[in-house]
Amino acid sequence: MNSAAHPSTLPQLATAMNLIDGEWVDSGDHRPSVDPATGRTIGTFACADASMTRQAIEVARRAFAESEWANDRRLRSRVLNAMADAVEHHSQELIDLLALNNGKIIGEATFEVSMIAPKLRWWAAMALVDHGRAAQMGEGRTSLVVREPVGVAGVIVPFNSPLILAVRSLGPALAAGATAVVKFPEETALVNSLFMKVIGEVEGLPPGVLNAVNGDAACGVALVESPDVPVISFTGSTETGRSIAQAAALRLKRCSLELGGKSPMLVFDSADVEAIAGTLTKAVTVFAGQFCMAGSRLLVQRSVADQLRELLIKCFADVRVGPASDPSSQMGPLISRRDVDRVDAVVEKAVVDGAKVLVRGGRVHDPELADGAFYRPVLLEVEDQKAAILQCETFGPVLTLQVFDTEDEAVALANDSEYGLAASVWTGDVDQPLRVARRLEAGTVWVNDWAVVHDEFEEGGYKQSGTGRLNGLAALEDFVEYKHISISARVQEH
Repeated sequence: MNSAAHPSTLPQLATAMNLIDGEWVDSGDHRPSVDPATGRTIGTFACADASMTRQAIEVARRAFAESEWANDRRLRSRVLNAMADAVEHHSQELIDLLALNNGKIIGEATFEVSMIAPKLRWWAAMALVDHGRAAQMGEGRTSLVVREPVGVAGVIVPFNSPLILAVRSLGPALAAGATAVVKFPEETALVNSLFMKVIGEVEGLPPGVLNAVNGDAACGVALVESPDVPVISFTGSTETGRSIAQAAALRLKRCSLELGGKSPMLVFDSADVEAIAGTLTKAVTVFAGQFCMAGSRLLVQRSVADQLRELLIKCFADVRVGPASDPSSQMGPLISRRDVDRVDAVVEKAVVDGAKVLVRGGRVHDPELADGAFYRPVLLEVEDQKAAILQCETFGPVLTLQVFDTEDEAVALANDSEYGLAASVWTGDVDQPLRVARRLEAGTVWVNDWAVVHDEFEEGGYKQSGTGRLNGLAALEDFVEYKHISISARVQEH
């Protein structure tokens, strides 16, 4: 059995602290941290407040001004590579505690941790790349454009994939030469602090460059409102993202926002539906559906709809829900019992509003799982395009099915949403993929695949799914300022 089943084997389960100026700081406000698979308290954490967050900001501002970090790209590259080495060395500890603290099954926790070191190495390489330019501008004059780090970056991370989503923002910020304050979610405080211990104590990292607090919304507000934090990188709900953008606008603060999604999966009649049914199920059950890119809307062409519907009914009914400690588990719990209530209320409303129940799923009544936040996956067929279940992010293992007749209809249904984070196209027609992908209003489109992310290529949202881009070279843009320097060889007469 995996060590995630034995909390006593993990010495990191003492009270989790906050990292400020290279030191571990206790707020004095100790709160329980819960295993969502059992409802049991597995440790405590020192919950930060706005005052402690402001202290971290001041430290980060001082480190930016006084340390060599902002001006030494080779140092930044060495440190990012050292962080990658440290993560690889401690990967099993991170996997075990992530599964225990977040509820991910072991395969999902392993996948998340496996992405961290490659991403840090990519940004270690990019730290060495100079994207400035220079040109002669006539006799005796030279113009330079240099990119300088913006200062202190505020990074706000959600609970669903706290480690890789923190690195997705920290990578470009640190590579650019910014310093950072990370506001981690309370729900995963134990693994957050272990992760910061792993990457925050590597050789060469100047104190104050990387700071982290575990806290509630007040910590995020302190970051957004601080005049010493010129950029916020936030991953989370569209509602919170809008609030951040509004507050940031008052200070002309830039924001990188990856927000909610209601990602459509378009299945055309040339697709091999037997081959893809399992992947379509996984697309909405991974992380128990707590994934902004979850494939939550299935659009299927009428001629293959009956076949795919029957395949999915079986796939959904067969999903084995359970804890990470059980190797046979295929889907873990939601993050809390409160979220079980929230998701079930959404499903109940959809049924009242006319959705046809194909697989009800729902609350788990197995006595062995009753204390956890488990929720079996739900499959609903919906005809009303304006139904809330189609238009609002559920953030749980709930898939809706709609039938279409033509490609134009499929694209219109897919785009009829305020969200535009991701989409997938499933087809055996060689001419169709790019044609459809170009018409879809989404920042990422997968063809005959799902949830493929490359560090070298940008991701982000259209419409209400966000602004800015993460991954790829575009991710640096939020963390740098452009400066034009004009140099004359002698005093010019005007």
